[in-house]
Amino acid sequence: QVQLVESGGGLVQPGGSLRLSCTVSGVTFSNYAMTWYRQAPGKERELVATISAGGSTNYADSVKGRFTISRDNAKNTVYLQSNTLKSEDTAVYYCGKGSGPTPGWGFGSWGQGTQVTVSS
Repeated sequence: QVQLVESGGGLVQPGGSLRLSCTVSGVTFSNYAMTWYRQAPGKERELVATISAGGSTNYADSVKGRFTISRDNAKNTVYLQSNTLKSEDTAVYYCGKGSGPTPGWGFGSWGQGTQVTVSS
């Protein structure tokens, strides 16, 4: 049974940084694309970034140049390094596991989410 466990969220001041982590168990992690989505209060869930099994990445325009998605297959973990955080980055961040090696296969398994709050 696949499990995804996120960590690393918290309260940070505008301009600060956080690194989110998502550790996956129950599957051969290296075979699957991974993603981070987020959902702000009163808004729909939105894509933040994706990374394929081969390491190709893609980002939402709102986070390009500030966020970096990466993966460590030896640790079964995907990361989201978030820099120059803004108040509009405040959201619950969810990690998702792909149904195949590229994002085109879709994402079918999700973690419980981790809260990121950007505020002074």
